[in-house]
Amino acid sequence: MGNGIAHVFAMKGFQVNLCDISKERLDQAIQTISGNLDRMVSKEKITAYEKSGTLENITKLTEMQTAVQDVDLVVEAATEREDLKLKIFSDLDNYAPEHCILASNTSSISITKIASATNRPEKVIGMHFMNPVPIMKLVEIIKGYATDQAVCDIIVNLSKKLSKIPVAVNDYPGFVANRILMPMINEAIYSLHEGVADVDAIDTVMKLGMAHPMGPLQLADFIGLDVCHSILKVLHEGFGNPKYVPCPLLTNMVTAGMLGRKTGEGFYVYKKGSKDLVVSSRFSL
Repeated sequence: MGNGIAHVFAMKGFQVNLCDISKERLDQAIQTISGNLDRMVSKEKITAYEKSGTLENITKLTEMQTAVQDVDLVVEAATEREDLKLKIFSDLDNYAPEHCILASNTSSISITKIASATNRPEKVIGMHFMNPVPIMKLVEIIKGYATDQAVCDIIVNLSKKLSKIPVAVNDYPGFVANRILMPMINEAIYSLHEGVADVDAIDTVMKLGMAHPMGPLQLADFIGLDVCHSILKVLHEGFGNPKYVPCPLLTNMVTAGMLGRKTGEGFYVYKKGSKDLVVSSRFSL
């Protein structure tokens, strides 16, 4: 989601340092941003000049220390692994200016826990964007146990400047969005696992019957099955409630490397080189 977050900040005129672990990943991110901007130009939502200006606002960097040495806000969007996020925030605390706010795009991990890796817990906050970031309006703002209210107010106002709708929530596992969404996705997987219906039937029922724009199994592929699995584990560990235990089918698919759209295969099989196109379901009754 990092490229989407960079996209929305840069399009609103902010200077963005986009940092990743390799030049190849950064080049891929810029390609994605450029392609998304091209679609906006073709739909006459922005001009070619605005596209050019957005790309000019983004600087690619592979060294964290250089990327954050003179910034006011960092938004971390690494994969949903607690150990990785704690390491990143410890490093950010060392490298970023004292006044800098450190935000995480985590979708389930405790902001209070992440803040504990720093010496500035009052300046650590959750800024959970929805995917795809350039399109979805919601930003879930999560205030940790020690987060200053002034910091929360700054991030709420900043989100509005990005033309987003911020909603403040408390720091509990999964917050609001994924505490409700992930059990639904898990139940859809259980329905498939137990032979209640096939993939197309489950997704069609939820789209036509519940007015969801995307069925839960296709959505799981879009999010990434490994991410869904990780969030469910956070919910289970945080609440100790067995209703959050990942379905065995989900666990097996993640173990097999079938992670959804990003690997070309999950509950659906995606045409190589065009992962937006669903070719078929791998499951049928």
